[in-house]
Amino acid sequence: MKLQMHSIHFDADIKLLDFIQKKTDKLNTFYDRIIDGEVFMRLEKNDVENKVVEIKLNIPGSQLFAKEQSKSFEAATDLAVEALRRQLKKFKEKQKVA
Repeated sequence: MKLQMHSIHFDADIKLLDFIQKKTDKLNTFYDRIIDGEVFMRLEKNDVENKVVEIKLNIPGSQLFAKEQSKSFEAATDLAVEALRRQLKKFKEKQKVA
């Protein structure tokens, strides 16, 4: 899946970008018609859990979005991907019913 990655106000390490790409690629096993996606990584001020990851996925006829905050970008990515996995499963169930 083609992902556009944006690190806001910092330069993301290539290892972090690869980690996010691998995690989001696994979403294709739940729904194989994902068109593309966008990832925003941001640092929040004045908070212990200051790493924010937002993932937006484009799928035919809809968009899915997850925003998670954690102590590390990897942990936030795991949480966001898990939220998107649940959304994809729900979306597929609605498709079967319709």
